[in-house]
Amino acid sequence: MHRDSERHKLFSRRAALLIGGKAVLLSGLAARMYYLQVIEAERYRVLAEENRISLRLLAPPRGHIVDRFGVAMADNQQNYRVLLNAEDAPDIETTLDVLGRIIPIGPGERRRILREVKLNRRFVPTTIRENLDWQIVSKIEVNAPDLPGVNIDVGQSRHYPFGPETAHVLGYVAAVSPKEVTGDPLLELPGFRIGKTGIEKVYDLQLRGTGGSSQVEVNAFGRVIRELSRQDGQAGEQVVLTIDLELQKMVSKRFGDLSGAAVVMDTNNGDVLSLVSTPTYDPNAFNTGLSNEEWNQLTSDPKSPLTNKALSGQFSPGSTFKMIVLLAALDKGIIGPDNRIHCSGAMELGDATFHCWKKGGHGWMDAFNGIMQSCDVYFYEVARRTGIDRIAAMARRFGFGEVLGLDLPGEKPGLVPSRKWKKKALNAPWQQGETVLVGIGQGYLLTTPLQLAVMAARLGNGGVKVTPRLTRPRADSELDSITKGSPDQDPVPESLGLLPAHLDLVRQAMTGVVNNPQGTAFKARIKTKGQEMAGKTGTVQVRRITKAEREEGVRKNKDIPWRERDHAMFVGFAPIDKPRYAVSVVIEHGGSGSSVAAPIARDILAEAQRRNSAKLGILPDGEPGTVPEAQQQVSKPKTGKSRGKG
Repeated sequence: MHRDSERHKLFSRRAALLIGGKAVLLSGLAARMYYLQVIEAERYRVLAEENRISLRLLAPPRGHIVDRFGVAMADNQQNYRVLLNAEDAPDIETTLDVLGRIIPIGPGERRRILREVKLNRRFVPTTIRENLDWQIVSKIEVNAPDLPGVNIDVGQSRHYPFGPETAHVLGYVAAVSPKEVTGDPLLELPGFRIGKTGIEKVYDLQLRGTGGSSQVEVNAFGRVIRELSRQDGQAGEQVVLTIDLELQKMVSKRFGDLSGAAVVMDTNNGDVLSLVSTPTYDPNAFNTGLSNEEWNQLTSDPKSPLTNKALSGQFSPGSTFKMIVLLAALDKGIIGPDNRIHCSGAMELGDATFHCWKKGGHGWMDAFNGIMQSCDVYFYEVARRTGIDRIAAMARRFGFGEVLGLDLPGEKPGLVPSRKWKKKALNAPWQQGETVLVGIGQGYLLTTPLQLAVMAARLGNGGVKVTPRLTRPRADSELDSITKGSPDQDPVPESLGLLPAHLDLVRQAMTGVVNNPQGTAFKARIKTKGQEMAGKTGTVQVRRITKAEREEGVRKNKDIPWRERDHAMFVGFAPIDKPRYAVSVVIEHGGSGSSVAAPIARDILAEAQRRNSAKLGILPDGEPGTVPEAQQQVSKPKTGKSRGKG
């Protein structure tokens, strides 16, 4: 009995301990459940929602680039892409074989597709080809039953409607390289493109816009089930250029196969109405993707189609620089307008002989005739008397030797030599013979076509320090004034501080160059009354002519290898009575400035006046304005031939 009682007590204690332990465990479990489901409920609700809902960034439409009349020079177009969903394609190799009968898929491209399919998740689409035309899209859709996993996607792609004619102004966009990733989430989007050169690069942030977002429901594997909401991003800003697109197209076509550059400016406010560099390239090709063969062809071309020669090409200005030499001499009182210098065809200086382009010489020359007939001996002597430092100072007043700050990358400063420069750069003293060469725009002197256009503009407007610009301000007050036809609200540029009489003499001489029968560009004159131009020719040697060649006469340009031919140049402005348009034309290895560059400049200035290219046509909201009907057509350029020297 006693033993049974002890056994009962032991069992009761064990049962109590077991029940107590279970109670403690149940209490802990209840407490944990209360903590998770009540106290931490909001936290886990958010985590669960984040696992179910995915927020994705959407690329915004890139802003348009328009000309001064509101015509789109860079816009966006639908981009048809063919994608492959691996999970819907039982046999990827067979699918690619069938697709290859519609669009060519090379071995390298095939390897790339298979590699991406392997790296991506099965439900993530792989891009096979972009920028498909509608005919190819239609063929793919018709053959859809034989192409499991293949589908068409529609996006946006940058488009340049006028391609090569605007390439060096606009530049192009291309995929983001690893070194260009800055932390902006847009740059990490697949297929996102940014500006690489030109206006596209300079204004990339404004054109890029702000990304949107898409809220999608996904499953446990991350696959999209449906889109719950979408907030489109803000499109990039519109950039308004000073370019007159129709004039730009005319200049580009007028150059044809020639290599060189041309710049047209408004002499009043510095608006760049046209900026052309040839040969050129198609910027659309960079967006769609260049082949290795196409890239090698562009980079190995001796005429450098990728280089913007209007800004980066540095040339000796030749005789187009003679106005600067004359103004430097007049400004310092070294010579007067009526001082005469005799040209016998050559000038002796020490052991060197400096020849005039006219073998028999010009005879007695004054300032007016020195410019009009482009007498080299006259300017040899004027430069010798004036000195290199005074010439250099005048050159800098006209914008030479400096970056002018146009809204394009790659602008070069050129070179204005001086005694100080040579000592620092070459550790050698300046020689008087080097001054003589600068007197006719050669030697160490280097300029760009943009700088030559600025010089022509400052001469044409009476010595006002106008600077070039490629974009228009977007202030509402100014745009309102544009639509009302009131004068531009641009700040008044400062004066160069030159005597009006000196500038008048130079402009009259430049008028004689084109409109006087003794002028070097008489055959290239504009004959329309009220539209006449003034200008100056230039023919720049790129190699030294030997004594034997000089005695037997220089061979015709066509008989000389292209790289050994002279550069042809012309600068000018129009109309004469009230200049509004300035132009510079540089033809690489083109031959004579009077016979090659001057006729092109004539046609450009005639077209600018006919179109009234300085007129503006942008409404306050940035939409295209009304362009007069007379400005909607481009006249056929004249191709008259002329001969002469500059």
